Amino acid sequence: MINLKKLIAARETLLLGVVVSLVLLIATRFPGFVAPRNLANVFNDTSPLIILALGQMIVIVARCIDLSVAANLALTGMIVAMLNTMMPGLPVIVTLTLAVAIGAMLGSINGLFVWKLDIPPIVVTLGTMTIFRGIIFLISDGKWVNAHEMSQSFTNFPRMELLGLPALSWIAVLVAVAIWLLVSRTPMGRSFYAAGGNPHAAVYTGINVGKTQFFAFVISGALAGLTGYLWVARYAVAYVDIAGGFELEVVAACVIGGISIAGGIGSVAGAVLGALFLGVIKNALPVINVSPFWQLAISGAAIVIAVALNARANKTKGRIILKNAEHAQ
Repeated sequence: MINLKKLIAARETLLLGVVVSLVLLIATRFPGFVAPRNLANVFNDTSPLIILALGQMIVIVARCIDLSVAANLALTGMIVAMLNTMMPGLPVIVTLTLAVAIGAMLGSINGLFVWKLDIPPIVVTLGTMTIFRGIIFLISDGKWVNAHEMSQSFTNFPRMELLGLPALSWIAVLVAVAIWLLVSRTPMGRSFYAAGGNPHAAVYTGINVGKTQFFAFVISGALAGLTGYLWVARYAVAYVDIAGGFELEVVAACVIGGISIAGGIGSVAGAVLGALFLGVIKNALPVINVSPFWQLAISGAAIVIAVALNARANKTKGRIILKNAEHAQ
């Protein structure tokens, strides 16, 4: 366990160094990039990705994957946007609660299929991703909900500033703290790692692996629902293809952050740093006149390197176990 913690800490430190170095390198071309206000804007732009990556982290740690998060975001966002057009006086706190509840319900659908029917998570979430997008088209008839149809309180909430940061950024911070407390201070959090690290051994310790994975999907769905409202309110528009393909960016943030696709390994700091790495690239490259195609190439290279490092770490751990077994004999 100590070696595992050291490995995770080393990956986080390395990634933090990469993010800081990247920011400083960009500052040599565009000094204004490191201005506090601009860095705050970069963090705010990355906040939706951070929230979704934290939910995805729990799912991946539990040895699953959720490819429906962006579709969940889009469907929840469309529902609350349409509700706002019908009930413009609905308090924001009620809208937030509904968004989280709807997202959690959609996530529970994924969890039930994985838990009760034992269908591979990638198959389930690919299917629900398509279904959710189809439902958006059915309920909206393919039409957009635009800014002039939304109430001012609905669209203003994510932009409300406190101590120089918008509410969207503060929510990302609060979610990060809440997920950290969940995975490090509660039995449920520890069960995610146990179920993902060694599901067979977890059963013998009294952990219901399927039920644990179900709750991982519920949490991921709830955060996707929360992000759905924040996304739609911030950009003041809702439509069928909102956040199209964003699920791949969420998974990329987790992989770059050191969360092992094999399950059982990952941290909140890693997920946040992985998201920030992609956020810095996304915001910086256009500013310094670098082609968006390089953004894809850099992100792809980072994913390949991260996967290679994960594979190497797993091989090293396997050699240590074998070595210890030989000494025991």
